[in-house]
Parts: sequence; structure tokens; C-alpha cells
Amino acid sequence: MKIKSLTPIIWTKDIQSTTTFYKKLGFKIVEENEDLVWTCMQNGEIEINIANPEAAPDFKNPNFTGTFYFNVENADEAWEKLKDNKVVYEIETFDWGMKEFAIEDNNGYILQFGEAVEFDYEIE
Repeated sequence: MKIKSLTPIIWTKDIQSTTTFYKKLGFKIVEENEDLVWTCMQNGEIEINIANPEAAPDFKNPNFTGTFYFNVENADEAWEKLKDNKVVYEIETFDWGMKEFAIEDNNGYILQFGEAVEFDYEIE
């Protein structure tokens, strides 16, 4: 089986606020259906669908036990642009050679942003 892509569908009670948030990340609306209360957004090859879960009467708040991880070209630039959001952890270079940080979107979903960096492992 060859998987060609993965498109998360995130639930929100407020599609307008959510699309506004993701526009700040460089996503653009490529398709929307007001009758189905659904929007498709894209940034390059990355696609996210945003939906109001009207069909799920027990829906109270969005929850997701993982994170959405975005590989970016420049983590410092992304941090400067996004650090005014609710920060999960500030930008840091980790021992595994990634410079990354995490924020929450307007629904509480955790978004991580990382850039592969050269890392000098000291041998003792």
C-alpha cells in the first residue's frame, strides 16, 4: 500500500476564527462549503480541512492527543512570527539536531514547528 498524502480534519465550533488563525501560518482557503460547514486550506503541499462537527451531538471541545508537527525552513523566523500565541514550549535546539518550539492554535490543538540543524556532538 502506498499512501500519497495525509490530510488532517480538525474540528472547531468557530470556522471563521480557525481559518483566520491558519491564514497567519500562510495557509489559504482553496475550497469551502458553507452548507456542510467545512473549509479546505493549503500551504504548499500541506492541506488541512476544518470542519464544524454538527453531526456529532456530543462534541463539546476539540481534543487531540497528539500534535501537528510542521517542518519549516527557518525556525527562528517562525518563532518570531508566532511567539505571541499560547506557547507550549519556547524555541530550543535539541540534542537530536532539531530547533523547534510549540504553540496552541485557537482551539487548543498543539502545533510544533521544527527545523533540522547541524548539531555538534561533543565526544567525551
